[in-house]
Amino acid sequence: MVRLMLLLLGVDYLRKRARAILAIGVIWLVAGVVVFIDALDGVLYFPIDLFAWLFLAEGLATLAVAWTGVGGQRVLRYVKGFAVVGAAMLILAGHHHGNFLLSMIFGTLFLADGLLQCISAWVVRYRRWKAAFAWGTAEILLAVFFYQPFPTHYVGTLPYCLGLFLFFGGLNLVTLAMRVRRLARNPALNRSKHPAIGPDRAEPGAARVFAEAGWDGPPADDEHALTVHVWTPAGSSRAPVQRHPIIGRYIAAVDVNGVISTGHAALESPEGIYISLYPGVEIDRSPDEFGRILRATRENDVPGLFQPDYATESRAWCPSTVRVRIRNYDPGKLRAFWERYRADTTYNLTYRNCSSTVANALEAALEGAAGRLRGGRAGWASFFRILATPELWVAAQIRKRAVTMAWTPGLTLDYARALSMLADPRPFAWWKVARRALDLMRRRRKEWRAQDSQAAS
Repeated sequence: MVRLMLLLLGVDYLRKRARAILAIGVIWLVAGVVVFIDALDGVLYFPIDLFAWLFLAEGLATLAVAWTGVGGQRVLRYVKGFAVVGAAMLILAGHHHGNFLLSMIFGTLFLADGLLQCISAWVVRYRRWKAAFAWGTAEILLAVFFYQPFPTHYVGTLPYCLGLFLFFGGLNLVTLAMRVRRLARNPALNRSKHPAIGPDRAEPGAARVFAEAGWDGPPADDEHALTVHVWTPAGSSRAPVQRHPIIGRYIAAVDVNGVISTGHAALESPEGIYISLYPGVEIDRSPDEFGRILRATRENDVPGLFQPDYATESRAWCPSTVRVRIRNYDPGKLRAFWERYRADTTYNLTYRNCSSTVANALEAALEGAAGRLRGGRAGWASFFRILATPELWVAAQIRKRAVTMAWTPGLTLDYARALSMLADPRPFAWWKVARRALDLMRRRRKEWRAQDSQAAS
């Protein structure tokens, strides 16, 4: 999450507010420790029922306005709303059963995430796999802590989770503040992958690029926008595929003839840049070699080639299954990335494939997106708006999964959709509903006045 906030807000913006961000982070961190320790003895001073009612109100409010979302945003809001309402109901149910169910749910989530991270780190062996393996082990230990009844017999489940949330949220803010105070340029862009991109140059009084700071929906086909093309494994198969929803969406699809389709991803800009990386030689994907080729090591590097343009690629294969379009991007930073990146045509199935290439290019293009919306007037509202947007957490989790395992077309699609909500923000749902209600009231009032005037005449 720290990396994405650096990416979207920029170093110069965050450096000016580093001291306040550090103070907020320390307060959150200390509050998390206090809440966690308070729950250890089973005697809770934390107002758990009040928190549950607030939780319930927030969940119901989210469900009430979820219909105003667009595409995946709508689904995300419904999932969030039902999850929050369900958790609130379990808290209010109280006694042993509600607390026990909450403990099992949280424990299972930590266990699944920890096991997935440990297994993927061990198999893929990317550069920092040992640190990821250690963090996955810590998550498994947290799962054990939630599963066993000691020391509060499940009474302290929610305060534990709230304490962990505050602690790690505060730790992220403290890390963010400490990093931006000593940085000259944005480390959210990996300089080994984006070495042509220089330091941030945003001026305090810089003019905003866009006339508005939010849109009601995605760009129209005739609007100037960056396009992420995704050929999903199931959607790009030439024959009907066997139904495996998760595997077919994120890994590979197998058709009725036994042919495997892994999908593809590419990025296109109106300035004529087209980024689409293919392996230049056939990769052996037999089951016997599967474990070896998944390793992000140099012996698995093969020559690659870049496709010339979307028209050529779509004619040779098929049109892209899904497109994600983003207005708010920087053509100069995208071009700088592309000029350097295309000099190396290395292809690696795990760490330098079509999907990872598109994800890196997208991050380069979106650097400083919040500043382009408001220019020099970007204040604390921009910071808290990004922090409060659910897509920030979603994008961070997707990126974590992709970096620890491998970027796939399905993950790239979800990542691009989440980043599009952050770069091209939609109006907050409650404000959108309130505005529509006020507009409806105004129209009704005009109609009633017109009826009254007709009756009087």
